[in-house]
Amino acid sequence: MRNTSVLILTDDSEFARLLSACWQTERQLPGLSVLTSDLWKGGENVAPDLIVIGPLKEDKFASVMRSIGSNTAVIFCATSEHKDFGLLRKRYPRLLHLPLREDWTQMILLLAGESLKRTEALKIAKQAERNASLSANQATLGRYMMDMKRNMNNALTSLLGNAELLLLEPGQLSGQSLAQIKTIHTMALRINEIVQRFSSLASEMRDAETPSQSETEESISPHFTPR
Repeated sequence: MRNTSVLILTDDSEFARLLSACWQTERQLPGLSVLTSDLWKGGENVAPDLIVIGPLKEDKFASVMRSIGSNTAVIFCATSEHKDFGLLRKRYPRLLHLPLREDWTQMILLLAGESLKRTEALKIAKQAERNASLSANQATLGRYMMDMKRNMNNALTSLLGNAELLLLEPGQLSGQSLAQIKTIHTMALRINEIVQRFSSLASEMRDAETPSQSETEESISPHFTPR
């Protein structure tokens, strides 16, 4: 939970002090911050993984809840069941209500720990999806380059051939034109080297996959002992 953040949003300084003190004793401590409802500006420049809402001023609760995103994890601490809690749960699926009883600090830590674990798991899953999408895009680009290999080789052959023909008759060219054609010839050779290297890497990757696949098939195939 070291890479997670928790915002304690309350107008009760004692609530914030007790909860912060209890959290400081935990082995894995998330990033903690405390705000009052007067300083809360609808989450502007604040994106915590979890918001713990303690006692607020009576006229602040509704506006605070309206400004919180529906997908934000929220633990709502109140002395009793809030009259609108049923409606709040429909709007905020990740909202948890916790009565303020004797063991409220320990209960918050337990609930927060599970919520933050879920948040971390979601972050890892989303990152894995992004990595998979990036890999798929790169694979598509790689296949396109392999498909275009023949066209690129044909274009490079034509470019090199024409450049070499011009270089065979240097007397018909000005010094500047000759230098430019030599540059074209040199760059074409360099592009050709890159294309050939790419083809070589593709072959090496296929060769590396073949033994790996054979080993996998061998490991799952039944082994028979000859009689």
